[in-house]
Amino acid sequence: MALNVVIAGASGLLGSHLSQELIRRDHAVIALVRRPTSAPDESSWDPYAGEIDQSVIDAADVVVNTAGSPLFGNPHSQRWRRKLRDSRVRTTDVLARAIARSGNRPVFLAQNATGYYGDHGNDDVTEESPSRGDTLMTGVCRDWQAAADPAVEAGARVCILRTAPVMDGEGMTLRILKPLFQLFLGARLGSGEQYFPVVSVRDWVEAAILLAEDASISGPVNVASPDTPTNAEFTKALAAAVHRKAFLFAPAPFLKVAAGPAGPELLNSTHVRPAVLEATGYRFRDRDVSAVFAAAFAAKPR
Repeated sequence: MALNVVIAGASGLLGSHLSQELIRRDHAVIALVRRPTSAPDESSWDPYAGEIDQSVIDAADVVVNTAGSPLFGNPHSQRWRRKLRDSRVRTTDVLARAIARSGNRPVFLAQNATGYYGDHGNDDVTEESPSRGDTLMTGVCRDWQAAADPAVEAGARVCILRTAPVMDGEGMTLRILKPLFQLFLGARLGSGEQYFPVVSVRDWVEAAILLAEDASISGPVNVASPDTPTNAEFTKALAAAVHRKAFLFAPAPFLKVAAGPAGPELLNSTHVRPAVLEATGYRFRDRDVSAVFAAAFAAKPR
């Protein structure tokens, strides 16, 4: 059955790949944009003013929020930290309230992050695991998830996509890390023993579409490759993917000073298991970090 899907953040990495795949599968996509538009596949909105075309939400089968400011920036800047939070929480809140007002109650796929969990050491982290600590991203993720509550309370089916860092050659993470590793400046962080979940774009897209279509799934869903690497394994795999070796390491005390409020995020250990997805029988195309990097750097079809 063809779906009508509304996407916030459709021009970003995840939103653009999801849009392309949905259209390829003959679903209809409307992008929410923060500018005037008369295009039939776009709708203007202003989440900071709480403005959205309710008729667009009423006509949707699925609403997806992938909006959010870049994760890379100056963690010492209060302005950057506020934008990091507000760009996620406010967009989610506006969409959740619009869904709650809709008699149609479209499905809501609300993006979030594995940063929600905080530091769990070597323990397996499933969707049932608690959120620990008070680091910057953990706090953002808690507020981000809570912003979807109006849709939940109104009876809509809501999936919270607790997504691992997404690795793709077009994404900001690898656009920053790849040249550093090519210059032999890649470094493990601290001891390197902390678990660092990752996922490929294509697995995120396939998972999102599964969640849109499978009416039996709701609540938090970990979107992360099943074989979680340590930071040392991540570093080694990325170096190998760009045909280099990584000899350096960044000491934990240095990271805590240099990264400021974001420092703990680099040293937290989160051994994520995508238990909900695995229970559905979903088969990841990229199960480990080497496969994720191979997919990230593969030649894209033109």
